[in-house]
Amino acid sequence: MKIFGLVQDSIVDGPGFRFSCFVQGCPHCCPGCHNQESHDPAGGRDMAVEEVAKELLKNPLTDGLTLSGGEPFAQPEDCLRLARTAHENGLNVWCYSGWTFEYLRDQGTPAQRALLEELDVLVDGPFLLEQRSLALPWRGSGNQRVVDVPASLARGETVVLPD
Repeated sequence: MKIFGLVQDSIVDGPGFRFSCFVQGCPHCCPGCHNQESHDPAGGRDMAVEEVAKELLKNPLTDGLTLSGGEPFAQPEDCLRLARTAHENGLNVWCYSGWTFEYLRDQGTPAQRALLEELDVLVDGPFLLEQRSLALPWRGSGNQRVVDVPASLARGETVVLPD
């Protein structure tokens, strides 16, 4: 797994105390991205998924896992394994992606679709500098949505969580 960084006890990447896993590599390269160093797929460091999972489970106060980046859906198999480990240990799973829920659901690869189905929440859409806002909970620009993934998949329509 290519990793840009790991953060214990994040309070900005979803509710509660979160373990945030920032993957390396992003095809979107959004202008103004706050993690531009994570774009190059050749950067970062290699870590075994099991090693990342061990870090995830170190803190008993952790409420959930957040997959961010870079682009987690560019490494769907490894992110899926980590998300499953989180769920098996009673943690919720949030993910940030430059792709939309609809794109991943309808046009994603089988591995991307499997990762999507493992998520509790997807913060979707590219970061748009012209819509940047520090007032939006859990997202950086006004076009991005906080999607309830299980409800969206069950209903066959996108269910956006209220602010």
